[in-house]
Amino acid sequence: MRVGHGGTGPGAITPDGCAVELYTRLLVGDEPDQVAGQAPRPGASILELGCGTGRVTHPLVERGFAVTAVDESAEMLAHVRGATTVLSSIEELDLGTRFDVVLLGSFLVNTGDLAVRAGLLATCLRHVAEGGVVLIQREGEGFYGEIPREAVMRDGVGRMRITSSEEIEPGLRANQVDYLFPDARWTQYFRTRHLPDAAFEQALAEAGLALDAYLTPDHVWARALPAA
Repeated sequence: MRVGHGGTGPGAITPDGCAVELYTRLLVGDEPDQVAGQAPRPGASILELGCGTGRVTHPLVERGFAVTAVDESAEMLAHVRGATTVLSSIEELDLGTRFDVVLLGSFLVNTGDLAVRAGLLATCLRHVAEGGVVLIQREGEGFYGEIPREAVMRDGVGRMRITSSEEIEPGLRANQVDYLFPDARWTQYFRTRHLPDAAFEQALAEAGLALDAYLTPDHVWARALPAA
């Protein structure tokens, strides 16, 4: 397990505390729309970093994109269909190939580990093609403002509860999230680091990237390019 990460519940648990069976139950949100809207051409090549069980991968494949899906969990990748799959940690990835779109979703940029964050963004820069884009999904302002917080999940059955979030050093939080279903329960423990806009843009700059635009009013989705 990664430091500060863990998980409990049925089935395999990944090094960052994610439960594989849980991710097979999660329904996709607006992520495919965000990616498709930024792709420079139909059938563009997409590098999806941290694909999990293919929740976002599969809709992108169905739209005709050529997706290379990367995850450090073989158990996660076993559920991915229609994409080229690569078993690797993101920060160590070096495919020697560049892509029209590099996607870093699932709030991965908010990792609590500064070295890992630098590695994630370096991988994005290393793999984006000339004229391509890097798309990043990040936590919005106030994400941990109301704790505990519970919401019904998209399937209308499961519930997600952010049970606790403790600041263990300035900017670094230790979190617990519970996923509750009638037939199963999972708990994930993980660390995150809040990234206000200025800090996020500085992290991009340190990695050789530059913010091109925030794509949503809440700044959760951002488009970055290699710095000039």
